[in-house]
Amino acid sequence: MDFRGASAASFAAVRAELDSVAAQGDLARVADDLFTVAVMLRDEPALRRVATDVSLRPEAKQGLVEEILGSRVSAGALAVVKTAVAQRWTATRDLPNTLQRVSEIAVVLSTEDADRLAHEVFAAGEVVRSNPELRDVLSDPARSTADKTALVDQLFGAKVSPATSTLLKQALAGNYRTLNVALESYRQVVAEVNDRLVATVRVAKSLSEADQQRLTSALSGQYDRPVHLDVVVDPAVIGGLRVEIGHDVIDGTVAGRLDEARRQLAG
Repeated sequence: MDFRGASAASFAAVRAELDSVAAQGDLARVADDLFTVAVMLRDEPALRRVATDVSLRPEAKQGLVEEILGSRVSAGALAVVKTAVAQRWTATRDLPNTLQRVSEIAVVLSTEDADRLAHEVFAAGEVVRSNPELRDVLSDPARSTADKTALVDQLFGAKVSPATSTLLKQALAGNYRTLNVALESYRQVVAEVNDRLVATVRVAKSLSEADQQRLTSALSGQYDRPVHLDVVVDPAVIGGLRVEIGHDVIDGTVAGRLDEARRQLAG
C-alpha cells in the first residue's frame, strides 16, 4: 500500500499510536479488531465518508467511532481507530487501507518468532503459486470467504503459527487483488517491521545450512542491513543461483549466463 500526500503523514501517526499501545495488551486481539474495523469501513461507504469528513471536528468523529465500536473492540484497537479518524486522508479508501496495514503490523509484532512467520508466509505463497487449481478456488468470487477460510484451515491448520494463520485468513478477506499479492506484501511487512531486507534465492538443488548462512552474511554485508533468506529449489535454474532482493536481481545461474551469451551474439 502506497500512501501519498496527507495520507502518508496520517499513516505515520496511526503507526505511532499502534507502537504506543503495543505494550498495553493482546496485540493478536488488536490486530483482529483493526482488520474487522477496516472491513466495516469498506463495506459501509456512508460511515467511511463521515469518518474522513474534514468538515467535522476530530473529537466528533472520535466520539462517533467510540459509540459504534464501544466494547466490541479492545481498548488498544479503539485508541488506534480514534487516532485514525482524527487524521486527514487524501482519499477515503486510505482510512480502511491504513487500518488493514497496521493490523498486519500488529500481527507481526504479536509473534516472538519473526523468522518462522516469514518462512511460513513465503511457503504458503509457494504452495498457492504451484497449484493452479487451489489458486482458482481461493480466488473464485462465487465462493464465500467462510468457505475459503475453511479450506485454508484444512490445508495449513496446525502446521503454521497463529500469526501466519491470521494473515492467511486476512488475505482472503482484505482488499488485495490476489492471494499471492497479499502474501508477498506480508513478506515485506515482516521484513520492514524487523528492519531487514527479504531475499528470494532460486537454486537447482537445496542449499546446506552452512551455505545459507554464508549467503545471508554476504548479502547482509553487501546491503549493510540484515537479510532474511527464502530458498526455492527450481529445476529451471540448471546450476548456480538467482537472488531477488528488493528491485535487484543477481543472476549467477547457468541459464542466466546462456541467455546473456545469446543476447550478446544476437547484438
